[in-house]
Amino acid sequence: MTETKSGAVSAGDAERPALPATGWAVLGLLSFGEELSGYDLKKRSDRSLHFFYWSPSFSQIYGELKRLEKAGYASSRMVAQETGNRDKRVYVITDEGMAAVRHWVREAPVEPPVLKHGVMLRLWLGHLLEGDRMREVLARHREYAETMRRRAEADGEDGTDTRPEEAWAYPSLVLKWSERYYTAERDLADAMLADLEERDRRLP
Repeated sequence: MTETKSGAVSAGDAERPALPATGWAVLGLLSFGEELSGYDLKKRSDRSLHFFYWSPSFSQIYGELKRLEKAGYASSRMVAQETGNRDKRVYVITDEGMAAVRHWVREAPVEPPVLKHGVMLRLWLGHLLEGDRMREVLARHREYAETMRRRAEADGEDGTDTRPEEAWAYPSLVLKWSERYYTAERDLADAMLADLEERDRRLP
């Protein structure tokens, strides 16, 4: 399997179009080998991807599933539900899809993360903010970071993503990284609040 100049992935004689980042994320969720519905994929992304990337909306997930099927990277079938609700469609990765995502994770260029920190953008414009409002913005950000830290810690401890299979060891490691990241965000907010207090003391 090779990657063409246009970014498409070529497997043998068949060339497939490159996927957007959300497509690789959805295909990656399927790469753990389970048959999942769009609802299942949304729950998985809310419990893992959103800590370090983002959690696609339902419409994005279903749009990408259609794209994956069209590319031959996933297949689907309808299954009856035990509760008597209408049948649901479940998806599974194909061999070609597994080869494509394996190639992407191994060969895609390593791109630096793009930081779009809305809180820091607002503080950068601090000359337009009252001091109390500035501290309120930071306090809310600190609360958010601490909430996310606790969620990452709890998800890592409940064992859902720490199954004995080798592949599940890596989501567990990323949850640990996520916990450390949000700890750092919380501590940076505390440090900025202290900086603001020090600045206020120095003002005439």
